[in-house]
Amino acid sequence: MSNNLDLKKGLNIPIKGVPAPEVVKTVKPDIIAIKPTDFAGLTPRLLVKEGDVVKAGSPVMTDKLRPEILLTSPVSGKVESIVRGEKRKLLAVLVKADAQQEYVDFGAQAPKTAQEVKELLLKSGLWVSLVQRPYGTVASPDAQPKAIFVSSFSTAPLAADTDFVLGSAVADIQAGVDALAKVAPVHFAVKKAGSAFAGIKNATVHSVSGPHPAGNVGVQISHIAPIQKGETVWTVSLLLLAAIGKLVNTGKLDLTRKVAITGPCAPKAAYVVALPGTPVKELTDLPAGDIRVVGGDALTGEVLGADGCLGFFQDQLTLLEEGTAREWFGWAKPFRPSVFSSSWCYFSWLTPKKEYKMDTNLHGGPRAFVETKCFEDVTPMDIFPIYLIKACLAGDIEKMEKFGIYEVLPEDLALCDYVDPSKNEIQAIIQKGIDLMIKEMA
Repeated sequence: MSNNLDLKKGLNIPIKGVPAPEVVKTVKPDIIAIKPTDFAGLTPRLLVKEGDVVKAGSPVMTDKLRPEILLTSPVSGKVESIVRGEKRKLLAVLVKADAQQEYVDFGAQAPKTAQEVKELLLKSGLWVSLVQRPYGTVASPDAQPKAIFVSSFSTAPLAADTDFVLGSAVADIQAGVDALAKVAPVHFAVKKAGSAFAGIKNATVHSVSGPHPAGNVGVQISHIAPIQKGETVWTVSLLLLAAIGKLVNTGKLDLTRKVAITGPCAPKAAYVVALPGTPVKELTDLPAGDIRVVGGDALTGEVLGADGCLGFFQDQLTLLEEGTAREWFGWAKPFRPSVFSSSWCYFSWLTPKKEYKMDTNLHGGPRAFVETKCFEDVTPMDIFPIYLIKACLAGDIEKMEKFGIYEVLPEDLALCDYVDPSKNEIQAIIQKGIDLMIKEMA
């Protein structure tokens, strides 16, 4: 196992709207949404009703199957409404925030044992920040992972700069690492080019370089400690690792974050300070026109819409123009200087530093599944993505296991979506395969 990873495969997408390293405002929202749909594998049960008063850190929901797992409120205030969807599915709890915030005191003391770490994360509601692989679900408190992985940077399109966002929170991040290291060995990936987090102690630090998806924790796991059948690893984002450390240091649940407002349609690409659950309309002014608001990056983010709210794991908004316009002659044009090509079909390779005003246009519709090596060129993992995708389409569990379903989440193959000449939704296909594995192997 090498502590230096130099990945060659992948693709950086040169999209306009990189956020400037400045905070333009701090949002104090009137309403905060707590969304159980943010957490894969969690079946919510309400613990509050409309009119109840909560503090920041008070339980709002629990998991029906594992009642020790709680979702807690990020703010103090009054429960204003319960939002349900079809078949009374619980979509969100809306809390009207107090002007002066009150916090549940969990005690500012470093836990001494693995059991104390688990108890602190469970009662504070930060347990849900731990994602279990395979399958990408909320970690099971009863599982013993072979390792915990953290990626301290992201290579996704227009991703928030973690050195700017969390460079001042190194002490909290170290406290989070110290706590999680009592549960399992911690692997911590940093940018090879230099990082504010390179001096983290009590973890195995790995230096990583390469194009996207080099920053994906799943890609790093595949090179450091590949997941075999029967093994479990946990992952946690740097953002939530800092929240865990702040909980240890202060005894309070504080999910405040710098959110990157990005994309070609962003009025001002910069950062705002906000909480998860903040309405999109309070984060940024939406421009006129048909705009797609994505929580996260353009490849893997969730479509929130103008009336949506920032998700628990999200620290980025991407604003893209809906690509509804048809292009004269399309691909047959001899020159398309405003179009980026990953396969050198056009002359974008002559201007490697140019950024493009991309939209959501697919430039064609779904067609026959064509086998090319384009998937392998953007997947820096020891798997055969084309065969894994076909196994997921066929619902063949034995072949899914053979070709690497335990190692991937949809985000790890997001670039396959982008480069696929057949316009298939590769991430949806992989998620369908994962859902089948959960159903049949549970």
